[in-house]
Amino acid sequence: MPRKFRWLMLLLVFALFAASCGNDDDSGAGGGDEAPAPSGDTDTGSDDGADDGADDGSDDPPAPAPEPVSITIALGSEPTSLDPHLVDDGGERAVNDNVYETLLARTPNGDLIPGLAADMPTRLDDTTWQFTLRDGITFHNGEPFNADSVVASVHRISRLIDEGVTDNDGFFASLSGAEAVDELTVNITTEAPDGVLPSRMYWLKMIPASAEDAADLSDSVIGTGPYQLTDWTRGESVTLAANPDYWDGAPSITDVEYRFVTESGSRFAGLLSGDYDLITNLNPEDVPQAPQAATAQGQEHPVLILDADEGITADRNVRVALNLAVDKEAIANSLFSGFAVIDAGQLLSPSILGHNPNIEAYPYDPEQAAQLIEDAGVAGETITLVGESSGRWLLDAELVQAVAGYWQEAGLDVDLQLPEFGEYLDVLFDRESRADAIFVSSSNDILDADRQLSTYYQAGGIGSSNSNEQLSGLIDEARAEVDADAREALYQEAVQIAYDEAYFVWLINNEDIYGLSERMSWSPRVDSKLLIKEMSAG
Repeated sequence: MPRKFRWLMLLLVFALFAASCGNDDDSGAGGGDEAPAPSGDTDTGSDDGADDGADDGSDDPPAPAPEPVSITIALGSEPTSLDPHLVDDGGERAVNDNVYETLLARTPNGDLIPGLAADMPTRLDDTTWQFTLRDGITFHNGEPFNADSVVASVHRISRLIDEGVTDNDGFFASLSGAEAVDELTVNITTEAPDGVLPSRMYWLKMIPASAEDAADLSDSVIGTGPYQLTDWTRGESVTLAANPDYWDGAPSITDVEYRFVTESGSRFAGLLSGDYDLITNLNPEDVPQAPQAATAQGQEHPVLILDADEGITADRNVRVALNLAVDKEAIANSLFSGFAVIDAGQLLSPSILGHNPNIEAYPYDPEQAAQLIEDAGVAGETITLVGESSGRWLLDAELVQAVAGYWQEAGLDVDLQLPEFGEYLDVLFDRESRADAIFVSSSNDILDADRQLSTYYQAGGIGSSNSNEQLSGLIDEARAEVDADAREALYQEAVQIAYDEAYFVWLINNEDIYGLSERMSWSPRVDSKLLIKEMSAG
């Protein structure tokens, strides 16, 4: 009927065309009876391609479809995988945070809120948490999101951990299982009491129940999120399109392309030329020239993990010397142009439960550093320092090169290695053969101390290089503690031990700095997520 109505109106106004157009019969055979254009179609010049909705009797023309809005984001590194359970990779998260969703979410300021869950979980006993799920949500392939999906997600990540093929041990090792109570109710269990479980469910991406046994989901990227994967051209780009059926309303940006640009200067040049609408890791010295810059004191803590068990760094005095040799104030003020603060001898930001306010950064004392190295009998010996060259983190290669220079001045021969990102991850997560010192920028992804301490501080952690049983026990005890004050005391004791033993060279906590085109509107989040649904573009 709507098409007939429009044709009648046209006949009245344009009688000249009546004979040539003929009668309209709903059969679809005539040229004016084409199927409605799909959402996002840019051809709005014809009335016949406008709204085909029900006739409301109004003489007003139908509202035109919104114009598509596309943006391009330049990342410093390509995802090593698009399987949300396999890798701990910032490039993967930048993409998949928009495709997959989690039971709990966070506000831009970091407050934990319901996500796919309808409410915050209920703790049934020491090891069981019950979640009630939102109704009516579907995955991009049409499968329902329900308790079976949650069970499949928990079972899959647990299996991958048991098989030793995931980098996400530090997030989910405490999980022991999940059980569907009914269609929209699920219980998640842990091996021992785990006060961090709600935060873990802000990080575990939900997959369809049918994907539980998949070995790798990189070629089947299916979530419930506001965007769907449309293309991944390896080595070049990833493209997402808005999910028109998204349960929380279709986002305003209809398409996003991610391009992989390792060199900071090239990203900036692309921003200035209009090729990119958002770039990550904007060089601090380029901030004044950027069309827009957005910053936040994020969770990135560049740090050097020292092998406390073998090699030249097995000597505590050498580890202390490596800390004393680095001028952290110069790094913060010169290399980072003031967009950083000195880390106080720990990986925990002051906002994270367990931060120890009594610890101060090791001072810059190059003379004492050189003396300790001389006294240890290792002056002139080689120390291996591994960083990475892809630009994954802000000024990462430049930072490692600066540290190498300081250590060289303190009397050591530094073997600096800067592999590509994939090879670098293999070195970082190699538990059998640890480098003397390896760089990582540790972000507190779940905004809880357990993430960083269980991964980098605790013996056996995927990024740990010590075997301190007392430290490991404290971290286990804190994880099982649900009383906030008791947890805080345990974590503070743990980070004090690591500081006294100089298991790391702590450096800075740098701000997240983004470059934006003039048409972009967006404020960075405390968790550093790039959520496209929170962005808009003119």
